[in-house]
Amino acid sequence: MAVVIRMRRMGMKNDPIFRVVVTDSRFKRDGRFVENVGTYNPIAPGETHVTLKNDRILYWLSVGAQPSDTVWSILKKAGIPKPLHNRKSKKTDKPKTAEKAVSNS
Repeated sequence: MAVVIRMRRMGMKNDPIFRVVVTDSRFKRDGRFVENVGTYNPIAPGETHVTLKNDRILYWLSVGAQPSDTVWSILKKAGIPKPLHNRKSKKTDKPKTAEKAVSNS
């Protein structure tokens, strides 16, 4: 079972509200979830409105939950410590080329 932290769409047509949830990766986007750990309202008056349960997010990250790319960017903006972002992006990362060892012979 792979545990992920992702967004679940709520709200009405043209008025989205997202819940940040912890779920099994096999469940549908708007399906079952283990725990609700925050909300994100992109159309809030003024600036974007994000509420997070930092203690629960830190717990789930510590036990190996992998945040989605969008949730990962929200966590960075919220100030979740960088060492806990142990996720590799889905985007292709260029592998580092191994430097050839230079021998002094």
